[in-house]
Amino acid sequence: MSALFEPITLRDLTIPNRVWMPPMCQYSAAPDGPSAGAPGDWHFAHYAARATGGTGLIVVEATAVSPEGRISPYDLGLWNDTQVEAFRRITRFLSEQGTVPAVQLAHAGRKASTDRPWKGGGPVGPDAHGWQPVAPSPVPFDEGHPVPAELTVDQIRSVVGQFADAARRALAAGFQAVEIHGAHGYLINEFLSPHTNHRTDAYGGPYENRTRLALEVVDAVRSVWPDDKPVFFRISATDWLEEGGWTTDDTVRLARDLHAHGVDLMDVSTGGLVPGVHIPVRPGYQVPHAARVKAESPLAVAAVGLITEPEQAAKILANEEADAVLLGRELLRNPSWARQAADRLGGTVRLPHQYLRAATTRQRRGA
Repeated sequence: MSALFEPITLRDLTIPNRVWMPPMCQYSAAPDGPSAGAPGDWHFAHYAARATGGTGLIVVEATAVSPEGRISPYDLGLWNDTQVEAFRRITRFLSEQGTVPAVQLAHAGRKASTDRPWKGGGPVGPDAHGWQPVAPSPVPFDEGHPVPAELTVDQIRSVVGQFADAARRALAAGFQAVEIHGAHGYLINEFLSPHTNHRTDAYGGPYENRTRLALEVVDAVRSVWPDDKPVFFRISATDWLEEGGWTTDDTVRLARDLHAHGVDLMDVSTGGLVPGVHIPVRPGYQVPHAARVKAESPLAVAAVGLITEPEQAAKILANEEADAVLLGRELLRNPSWARQAADRLGGTVRLPHQYLRAATTRQRRGA
């Protein structure tokens, strides 16, 4: 049987298999009013389908720590208690299916205040529920995007506190793991990369300063998150820039620092900081970056990036390139991927009793 269907334990949390769902924004929350940022029926159905399909852990999409931390006005958030109550419906159902509910806590930085992708994804202003983005330095994301306001030191400290407050609410909402979003060109990634961080104070310049916000956020989250529950960190291992950007060497160094600050797993992605860069996209193209982190740091590692076939996913684990795989688009196409992969590779995942009439003999054993 493939290691895909073996449990993994991080701190005191045991996850039933290594087929995980990464955070993928749905842009489907109310933009304002009392339900702003709260999950609704779409979110429940979306996550419930993947749980009943056998997915071992689901990382709920980028969930903003403040209203201005959203990518779009239609993003989820955890900045108030109304949102907490709405999330409980989802976490309760996922847990009942044997799936571990996790959530990604995020701040979009200079890439905030944009429209939904199917509406073009361009910047939106106050007339369309938008706001002024913030960043480490006043450098816009792209042509046509606004110049973000440079965060003051006091504002940076406020952001750190917002991550801690969101983590407290995530615990109250029933999540069993939290992931800090440090990837894809959003705020923490903007501080990490010298391409977007031009500061000359304690948060800019050398590696130690550019990583300061990431480690302060980790410390703040870890201080309010139970010791027996894991904290993940999502990273863009490279900006894919020939020079002047964040590199895989930097990522390996940061992985060691994150471990010392209480992070348990690195979720390794790439890119997103700069538009228009050449990325050599192919099946498993990001796995080598995950493999380096696993080989050269003490962190557990999850790999992501065009992982679609059961045999491909199984090989990644067999080669010790990662401890788990995250399937994005493939789980959008096929919510029952885990169950079907288990049947193909000779493993088992939990099957809801209501679906037993459609089960194979092996699937019945895993029910």
